[in-house]
Amino acid sequence: MPRILVLDDEPLISMLVEDWLTDLGCEVVGPVRSVAEGLRFAGEMPLDGAILDVHLAGQNSFSVATELEKRGIPFAFATGDAGVAPEAGFKDPILLPKPFNFNGVKAVLDRMLAARQRGNA
Repeated sequence: MPRILVLDDEPLISMLVEDWLTDLGCEVVGPVRSVAEGLRFAGEMPLDGAILDVHLAGQNSFSVATELEKRGIPFAFATGDAGVAPEAGFKDPILLPKPFNFNGVKAVLDRMLAARQRGNA
C-alpha cells in the first residue's frame, strides 16, 4: 500500500484529497498543516510520494519538496497558480491543479508511483 504525505493547511481540502487517496488504495500520512511539520514528516517517515500545497499560511512548501528530493521521494505541487516558477529550482515538477478532482489526484498519484518505481529499479 503506497504511503502518501498530504501537506495542506486547508482542512476540508486535505480531507477530500485524503478520501480520494484512500479510495485509490493509499495510506495517507498526515495530513500535515505546516511547513515545520511537513519537514519533520518528509525527513523521517517512510513515504512513496507526497502532495504539497504550494502556499501554506504565508510560506511555501519548497523546503519540504527539497527534503523529499534528497530522499528520492516523488511529490506533486498542488497549486491554483499557473505552476511553479523555474527559479524555485524544481525541474519539470508534477503539478496538481486546483480545483482538485478525483481524476486529477489519480493521474498525479500514477505519475508519482511510476517515478518511485523508476527510482527503485
